[in-house]
Amino acid sequence: MSRIAEILLPLPVPEAFDYAEPEGMDLSPGALVSVPLGSRTLTGVVAALRDGQGGNRPLKPVLERLTGLALPPTTLAFVLWAARYSVDVPGAALSIALRGARAPRPRQERRLQASGAVPARTTPARSRVLAAAQEPISGPDLAIAAQVSAGVIKGLVDDGALNVILIDPDPGFGVPDLALTGAQLNPSQAASAKVLTGLVQTGGFSAVLLDGVTGSGKTEVYLEAAAATLAQDPTAQVLVLLPEIALTQAVLARFEQRFGARPGEWHSAIALPRRRQLWEAVADGSCRIVVGARSALFLPFTNLKLIIVDEEHDGSYKQEEGFIYQARDLAVVRAKLENALVVLASATPSMETLWNAESGRYRWLKLSARHGAAVLPDIDLIDLRSTALEAGRWLSLPLVQAMAETYGRGEQSLLFLNRRGYAPLVLCKACGERMTAPDTESWLVEHRYTGRLICHLTGFSMPKPKTCPHCGASDSLVSIGPGVERVEEEVKERFPEARVEVFSSDTVHSAEAARELVARMTAGEIDILVATQAAAKGHNFPNLTLVGVVDADLGLRGGDLRAAERTFQLLVQASGRAGRHERAGRALLQTYLPEHEVMQALKAQDRDGFMAAEMAERELAKLPPFGRLAAVIASGPDIPALDAYVQALAAAVPNAEGVEVFGPADAPQALVRGRRRKRFLVRADRSVDLQGFLSAWRARAKVPNSVRVVFDVDPYSFL
Repeated sequence: MSRIAEILLPLPVPEAFDYAEPEGMDLSPGALVSVPLGSRTLTGVVAALRDGQGGNRPLKPVLERLTGLALPPTTLAFVLWAARYSVDVPGAALSIALRGARAPRPRQERRLQASGAVPARTTPARSRVLAAAQEPISGPDLAIAAQVSAGVIKGLVDDGALNVILIDPDPGFGVPDLALTGAQLNPSQAASAKVLTGLVQTGGFSAVLLDGVTGSGKTEVYLEAAAATLAQDPTAQVLVLLPEIALTQAVLARFEQRFGARPGEWHSAIALPRRRQLWEAVADGSCRIVVGARSALFLPFTNLKLIIVDEEHDGSYKQEEGFIYQARDLAVVRAKLENALVVLASATPSMETLWNAESGRYRWLKLSARHGAAVLPDIDLIDLRSTALEAGRWLSLPLVQAMAETYGRGEQSLLFLNRRGYAPLVLCKACGERMTAPDTESWLVEHRYTGRLICHLTGFSMPKPKTCPHCGASDSLVSIGPGVERVEEEVKERFPEARVEVFSSDTVHSAEAARELVARMTAGEIDILVATQAAAKGHNFPNLTLVGVVDADLGLRGGDLRAAERTFQLLVQASGRAGRHERAGRALLQTYLPEHEVMQALKAQDRDGFMAAEMAERELAKLPPFGRLAAVIASGPDIPALDAYVQALAAAVPNAEGVEVFGPADAPQALVRGRRRKRFLVRADRSVDLQGFLSAWRARAKVPNSVRVVFDVDPYSFL
């Protein structure tokens, strides 16, 4: 009896398409297949199969089952769950899950091997070649081994004495060596590691917060959990999620040192053929450890038993374009579907994770002291209201003096400013015009290295003009405010003999470049590092004893409900780079708001007090984690059509208890790429089915073709 295959496609469509299963194809849910859609052939996934009897229309057949490729049942279930949670179509989540499967395969490598045939002519050189080619070997290596020219080898190929063999390149995912031992743990680390290994041995789903101050050795603890997981089951797999590509190389090195095998690496900088290799190695179980960015959560693990979310508080885990999701939260769901252990590690846990730990939903493990002889750095505030900056300068005299003392002792300083480029604003002193990107209200940021003005929102770039585009005045464009390039310029003027470098996404363009810069800093080849948040977390610089925060108030500006929490977390992480080894560390924070609760909590190093106060404010307002939020953003180039749609949407809000809808209002970034933007904000009690409410609301108002609507559950950005 013929069957109907329901095929999910990586397209923005609301449901699966029906196709006929050809006789003998024997499909199953999760299988990857090729199917026709109009004039195209697409790769899709079998979501379900049903009896085809009684169908009233002919269906196109599935063209091909892709050999060896499939989404395991738990991966397929996770993709469907993630789509429902994000109030998005399943094809959007599936597109992420199939990213590796749809990448091109690596080119096959050419090898040579003796065929056994006797060549027409025998010489000493030819004999050496045949002796060296008993196993497959590349042409250059064979020429070196036999000490012959390429012509000798070609002659043997032409004679049929050497066979040409095409092989797939070695993916390089070694087998973990579980006989290797880890670092010596202190009592606090050992106690936490014992709990984690016990949970591994017990099996089943568990969620754990590994809460340790900066430098307390959280990595060594979760390495022991990974070792126990791999030893417990010879097919078990481990996933480590990281918020920044810059952190990947250091963590890869730690895992390679611990297990004698390099883990699989997954992030946007990995070449497409390499992604294909990793995707297939994860799917067949040969890659047992993966270290990667948030999208690694969608890889087709066959037996995932441990997920580690390092720096779980980091906002980079929130994907805000395309398919919108929070990887930290989805990691917990994936662990539950896989019946696995998930470890959320941080020195400054998110409010949501801390609330789950306090309420007993997550196990809570604490590391309260730094590893070895290291102690937490002293944190002092520099009040810029009483310590005025010199004109055109951005470093106060107390900070400069501390840097001079640090440099004089042969130690390193890090200046932290979470602002890329040279200056965040360029304006005309003649007419007051602020330089913005075309069709966008975002300011253009000056980059002196390239001589260009860049929009960090849309990617628009242009050379810095010599005249004002608005009034035509010559040499009237001035740079306002500092970026890391401008701070670097000042540092080089003040310390001309010092070795100064910048660490930001503009200066470090790849994971390899990040690894090289981190290696130079670790080796003491840099005296003063000027950095954005790329260097504020996870790195361990032995000789770094001073951290200076150029603008500690930066994150407190704007209307983000998480502004105080994020600022506290980021500055704790940045300050925590200092004094991680034997030498004591110090952090100086330049601020115009020294009395602010964030600054006072940082100075007192009172995380618990700050979090308790912040938690009380959130509870009064019924904001996360005591309530839930969602944003609805509508955009379009046709302003009347956009206004008409958002008014219709406002009128169609379903009646529901425990839900408040605010808006529509202009978004703070009201114009992006020529599209006007309107926002709604939804606040709901935790008892409300927020996704159900949003789905019902969306169905009540027809979306015009010119309007795009995005639902953002648990928003992190309010632009």
